[in-house]
Amino acid sequence: MRNLTLLTDLYQLTMMYGYSKNKQMNEVAVFDVFYRGVGNNYAIACGLEQVVDYILHLNFSDDDLAYLRSLNIFDEDFLTLLKDFKFTGDIYAVPEGTVVFPQEPILTVKAKMFEAQFIETAILCILNHQTLIATKTAKIAYAAKGGAIAEFGLRRAQGPDAGIYGARAAVIAGCQSTSNVLAGKMFDIPVSGTHAHSWVMSFPSELEAFRAYAEIYPDKCLLLCDTYDTLNSGVPNAIKVFNELRQKGHEPIGIRLDSGDLAYLSREARKMLDEAGFPNAKICASGDLDENVLQSLATQNACIDTWGIGTKLITSMDCPSLGGVYKLAGIEVDGVLYPKMKMSDTPAKITNPGFKKIVRLYDKNTDKAIADLICLMEESFEGIEELEIFHPDFAWKRKKVTNFYTKELGRQIIKDGKLVYDLPSVKEIALYHKQSYGEFWNEYKRMLNPHIYKVDLSQKLYELKQQLIKENKAAKNG
Repeated sequence: MRNLTLLTDLYQLTMMYGYSKNKQMNEVAVFDVFYRGVGNNYAIACGLEQVVDYILHLNFSDDDLAYLRSLNIFDEDFLTLLKDFKFTGDIYAVPEGTVVFPQEPILTVKAKMFEAQFIETAILCILNHQTLIATKTAKIAYAAKGGAIAEFGLRRAQGPDAGIYGARAAVIAGCQSTSNVLAGKMFDIPVSGTHAHSWVMSFPSELEAFRAYAEIYPDKCLLLCDTYDTLNSGVPNAIKVFNELRQKGHEPIGIRLDSGDLAYLSREARKMLDEAGFPNAKICASGDLDENVLQSLATQNACIDTWGIGTKLITSMDCPSLGGVYKLAGIEVDGVLYPKMKMSDTPAKITNPGFKKIVRLYDKNTDKAIADLICLMEESFEGIEELEIFHPDFAWKRKKVTNFYTKELGRQIIKDGKLVYDLPSVKEIALYHKQSYGEFWNEYKRMLNPHIYKVDLSQKLYELKQQLIKENKAAKNG
């Protein structure tokens, strides 16, 4: 196992050094992780297991301390503190696979300032990446309309970790398999793949290549048909081999198309396969696909059953950063929590203060989500039959909600530095994600002009925020 303790920005350590010289070191701080929403009207929380693993294995080795000593910016008292460093605080988070929205606390840290400050960078690195890839995958899976998706992105991923943990996130959010064998082993997820163009090109003819592959995998034969000429060579040769397999008592899986006009080629290939007596043969498509291409192909009546998606998924090409942040929301002194709020000339960067949680409201008749409330941790909405919710920025926009029930999304994950949550398997998370994603109407998930899901503040949190804004203005003017 790699020691990721130094996976941090230098300024986290310089701030810790400063805290060690001041009284803030042992004050308890509350930090929230959330994203601001640029490029994603919703997101799929992902990466919690890796955050937990990082937190539980924090340990400055002798080699780490020697390196920090060589920087000549820390004294020996501070390095002695680091030698015995471990996380002793609390972490709350929504389960992986949960649909979340801008400004909602995906993860909250409550710990001594000395500890809470240090872990910011690694937590953001882990959550930002996996949540980004899971979100992209969810959009692709929605566009696939039930068609199976294989994640094919390893060779285009931005490094080994991006390929491994990107595959994990992709399977959580809707892919049925990955081409990444190491990810398959690490997370016990299905792996898939057949052969490349080089296999076909290495034989004297395409037909010989297909026959050789079919001989090796008679019950798992899926042939790549676009190496030379899809309709005049690839599909006819595949059909020849499929007939030979059938004579031997085997049925083919199907064909794969990796280039060209996929709508036209898939329709023509479907006709050829059906006329040859192979209506159950699948057509798999790959080649620079994403949710926009899949949606376009659907409007063109493409005959594609399964999808292999790589580059644009594993890199989230159209939105390469989630933009998740880690912001101070409160400081506890002598058991009293003093809420903190970042002010900004940019309204979107003004944060929500206090120790918070997310409560999701559901319609009792449909079990569909109605709205989310960001509220203070001590608040409860159990037994309330009518609730007035309002826009957090335009409070005059209000709605009365009746016939509803609520769920708190968060869980306590770590208490006093110890794991108190049963981490589910990737397969279990994928099932949970499917349930969470299904709680939302399609209007919120469509790609073009989606409905904006209501994420409001509770009355109590709203009043607290307004109070802090007034106090800030008064201090500024006074």
